[in-house]
Amino acid sequence: MHGNVPPHPLPELPPIPDPVDAPYPGVIRLTVDVTDVRRGIFRAHETIPVERAGELMLLYPKWLPGFHSPQAPIELFAGLRVRAGDRDCTWRRHPVTVNAFAIEVPDGVDAIEAEFQFLSPTDASQGRVLCSPDMLCLPWHTVVLYPTGHYARQIAVEASLIVPPAWQLACALRFDGPSDGIVKFEATTLDVLVDSPVLAGRHVRRETLDDQVHLTIVADQPHQLAAKREHIDRHRAVVEQADRLFGTRPYDRFEMLLALSDTLSSEGIEHHRSFEAVSLPGYFTDWAGSFVRRDTIPHEYVHSWNGKHRRGKDSWQPCFEKPIRNSLMWVYEGQTQYWSQILCARSGLWTPEQTLGALAQTAARYDVRPGSRWRPTIDTRRDPIIAARAPLPWPSWQRSEDYYAEGSLVWLDVDTRLRELSGDTRSLDDFARAFFGAEAADPTTDTYDFEEVIATLNGVAAYEWKRFFEEQLTRTHDHAPLAGLERGGYRLVYRDTPSAYQAGYEAVSGTIDLTHAIGLTLTPGGKITDVRGTGRGIGQR
Repeated sequence: MHGNVPPHPLPELPPIPDPVDAPYPGVIRLTVDVTDVRRGIFRAHETIPVERAGELMLLYPKWLPGFHSPQAPIELFAGLRVRAGDRDCTWRRHPVTVNAFAIEVPDGVDAIEAEFQFLSPTDASQGRVLCSPDMLCLPWHTVVLYPTGHYARQIAVEASLIVPPAWQLACALRFDGPSDGIVKFEATTLDVLVDSPVLAGRHVRRETLDDQVHLTIVADQPHQLAAKREHIDRHRAVVEQADRLFGTRPYDRFEMLLALSDTLSSEGIEHHRSFEAVSLPGYFTDWAGSFVRRDTIPHEYVHSWNGKHRRGKDSWQPCFEKPIRNSLMWVYEGQTQYWSQILCARSGLWTPEQTLGALAQTAARYDVRPGSRWRPTIDTRRDPIIAARAPLPWPSWQRSEDYYAEGSLVWLDVDTRLRELSGDTRSLDDFARAFFGAEAADPTTDTYDFEEVIATLNGVAAYEWKRFFEEQLTRTHDHAPLAGLERGGYRLVYRDTPSAYQAGYEAVSGTIDLTHAIGLTLTPGGKITDVRGTGRGIGQR
């Protein structure tokens, strides 16, 4: 019997034990077959060492760095079978923790074999589409089970991948192959493996941005790889400008993994030594028309410093089962959002006019959104857990992860205030260098708290920073935080025609944003997707 529900009640399974910072005995060997790309089925096979007979609890990763919420796609996990030698092992799902499986290990074995499939969604309504006949993104958390009781950094893993013939791939982990379709990755730990996704496909272009940083582009069609030299140079300039900003690098090598596809789900997810980003098929071939999506690469790259090397203390956990809290997401994502726009301007990915247009659109949208009148910005840090990025019926009233865009306006305020306080001799650049700078190639996550943020800012320019953030983040307000924009010499004005940035945004997103005009967003076909509330609540007059 394997996986059958017993006909009689069994004793309740115990709670999931807390992990300890001690090595798991032995090495997990993981092989994943991703050759079934037409159906998007990834087949995983694990050999898991065991020390003794009895019950072994295996977990499917749940709380994942970069997602800010429990994201284990357990509904896409199927076909579990566990064997010990030539014997099938009974497994039971935990009655509360549904991503946990209790395995009954028989006497006389030192390892078990687990087989299962990850069923990549074939439509966006089913979840994140990861696979097409021409490319795939493999996040390792979708194809691994791991034993409870240990820090993820204490579980050793050797992984192999079976890929379709003639496909190429990229990953932050070093690897050999493909040889006969098999790629063997360097031995690593579970936390590093999960933080090192694979991008693979038929149509691949690889560019060296410097001796440590590479950009790998995988596209639906070969002509979509036709980036001009000036396009690549502007991405190279992102790396150069980030070096000037932070001063040091927290990695020994970095892989920018860029998929150009209208099949895979649009996405951007950060990792310590890589990122995975899915952008428009015409990212390069329609360079002028796709410019609003160019901030994805600077955003995810900055996260190597802000979010991976440095992370809020309550957003780090030793394994993938412990919940994260996200109290400092306005630093993790809000400041990263600010730097992504700054790096777009400094690298030439955006013109000055496009950068100001992006800033103006954010300012205009949040200046009229009524949700801030009942819900403070700090509370939106819980939205990844509350809504899991599901569509909302009244987003301007409900709010949704506003610590990103509204947070960037707060950090503009901080930047201009630092300049003013210091007589234009210091800026947020100085904070970034002091706060996010790392020892060269430091692979660890260095956590921080609110007090360290305040102390570092005061080291740049003394001010009542604690009171400032409490006013900006914990209080409700009628308008967007525009003091930084105005201190920088600008003011928010409205014209009869949309800016170049707004026109580009609407063309790419398929929306018409009239939030700051008549209070609507709608599709070109006329479907209304949001109505700006009155500030007194939906349905009230």
